[in-house]
Amino acid sequence: MVILYTSPGCASCRKAKQWLKDNHIDFVEKNIFSSVLKESEIKYLLSRCENGTEDIISVRSKVFHSLEKGIDDFSTKELIALIQKNPSILKRPILLSENSMVIGYDDNEITTFTPNAVRSQTTHVRTPGMKKDEINKGLTLDSQPGSIHLSSI
Repeated sequence: MVILYTSPGCASCRKAKQWLKDNHIDFVEKNIFSSVLKESEIKYLLSRCENGTEDIISVRSKVFHSLEKGIDDFSTKELIALIQKNPSILKRPILLSENSMVIGYDDNEITTFTPNAVRSQTTHVRTPGMKKDEINKGLTLDSQPGSIHLSSI
């Protein structure tokens, strides 16, 4: 199950939501403005960041620019309170599952949420000018990461 943290009016959030729907991936959408994020949620999100606050804090937000001290000078408790009071300081969307977290919308990164069963399916590609009965004789791409197999045409 994927948790999708969104905000109204966010084009990247809409794209992420549509991608999840198009790929039949179960998700729960959480609008970060309509309900206050729990302390435990924020701690968990922060713990999943590989590069600390720079992964999740939007330095372009008005809230960030209005801070009287640097974000790294906040204690964890202060940072949690800041996020709860000003969720617009978070980058969006945030997609979270047990194994993956993606912040922002990226066509390549979001594919980490594709189920393994779907990834391992072989895709047959029809090239221009190829007849329908030649499809299986053509190019086949094994969608396993890092593996492409070409058959003779």
